Amino acid sequence: MRMTPAKRGSASLATRLTAIAAVWAGLGLVLGGLALSGLFKQSVERTFDRRLEADLNALFARQEAPELKIVAVRPLSDPRFDSAFSGWYWQVTPLERKGGKLVMAPVEPPQPPIEYSDDPPDDTDGLITSRSLWDQRLELPQDLQPADDRSGLTLGPEGKELRYVMRVRTISAPGAAASAAPGAIYAFMVAGDAAEVQADISAFNQTLWWSVSALALGLIGAVVLQVRLGLQPLTQIEAGLTAIREGKTDRLDGTFPAEIAPLAREVNALLAHNQDIVQRARTHVGNLAHFLKTPLSVLANEAGADRSALAEAVMRQTQIMRRQVDHYLARARAAGSNTLISARTDVVPVLSDLSRTLEKIYSDQGIEIELGADQGLAFRGERQDLEEMAANLLDNACKWANTSVKAGVARGNAAGEVVVTVEDDGPGLSPEQREKVLKRGERLDESKPGSGLGLSIVREISGLYGGRVALGQSDMGGLKVELILPGTERA
Repeated sequence: MRMTPAKRGSASLATRLTAIAAVWAGLGLVLGGLALSGLFKQSVERTFDRRLEADLNALFARQEAPELKIVAVRPLSDPRFDSAFSGWYWQVTPLERKGGKLVMAPVEPPQPPIEYSDDPPDDTDGLITSRSLWDQRLELPQDLQPADDRSGLTLGPEGKELRYVMRVRTISAPGAAASAAPGAIYAFMVAGDAAEVQADISAFNQTLWWSVSALALGLIGAVVLQVRLGLQPLTQIEAGLTAIREGKTDRLDGTFPAEIAPLAREVNALLAHNQDIVQRARTHVGNLAHFLKTPLSVLANEAGADRSALAEAVMRQTQIMRRQVDHYLARARAAGSNTLISARTDVVPVLSDLSRTLEKIYSDQGIEIELGADQGLAFRGERQDLEEMAANLLDNACKWANTSVKAGVARGNAAGEVVVTVEDDGPGLSPEQREKVLKRGERLDESKPGSGLGLSIVREISGLYGGRVALGQSDMGGLKVELILPGTERA
């Protein structure tokens, strides 16, 4: 069974946690920034308007109205009201009733103001303005009413936007009765440059958004650090499971947080349970093999002592039964051992031990086994399964070799693969024969002893580990078998 690693990307827990925290933090900061900006704007505008109201109160208090009409106004103390087109202006405008509405009374165009004296002229009749307005005037809003209070925006000299406050008041004689003739009506108006308000707001907003951006980056960095540190135990779990899968250890070791420790304990318990099940399965398989092979050997011996047709039929069927028993017992044992994911076996010692054993067995035929291998390579599986596969390949090579067999192990073309190679100088197989042997498991020659299932067993066991077998022509003249298996470096 081939195990494929889980895909990373959009399903990453760290990415999800970071994205959620970043979105909420960003949303909260943006909304908070907008709220602060709005509150600051209201505060600046309110402060500016209060300043204008203070100037308006001073203007109202400095009027001169000896005959129920304003003839002069003492200048305000702020020097900006004296600088031409400074952006700060005041204006006193006479009003009259017309068609039920208050409109501006007919006046001469405003003239440059004269210096105020303690004895103002009593024939002044018209607009009275600050020196800063010079020969200009401020436009009044529409639909004015007696005792009206207004504030808002208007355009002043040079097209500048102004914030203004205004009061409409009637000048009456002190102590006049209600039935007396009404006095003159005037609009008192003070305006200031709105650009000052906007400049303060813009400067605050710029500082605010730089601060919010820096805070957002800091929060995102803190979230990333928190997520990484918080998920570090899971990375430790992943590394431990990888080590188990590669056979470097057989359990999860280390100190884990209280939330992760139960997971580690359960994984270790599962591994121990798995090993126990595999060991019991191996014991039962061995017992079954011993139980079946003994009666088969007895039948074969009895049939071999007789030359009758029945004895020959028993002998043939006994050989078939022995092949099937060997085949399916090897397959069952390999399937059971493959569930032990922490198994790991060094390849070179196994090949070395088998080579020495087989050289002794085939010493009368003069067979020599040459071993060339890369040190440090390991098979990610059980030693018994590697021994089973390598023994079948080497034994088959020794049976058909003339004098020499070569065995070796090297890294595969793909990452995490080891390739066990066995070659001989025997007659070899044609491409058609190699296809039959590899795909169909046919035995091509009965002249050599054995069950003929060696290559089939190798193919079955390697397939259970996700490996494969390839046949080719050896440079020595005989058959070349490549056994590709999952592997790992030595720990």
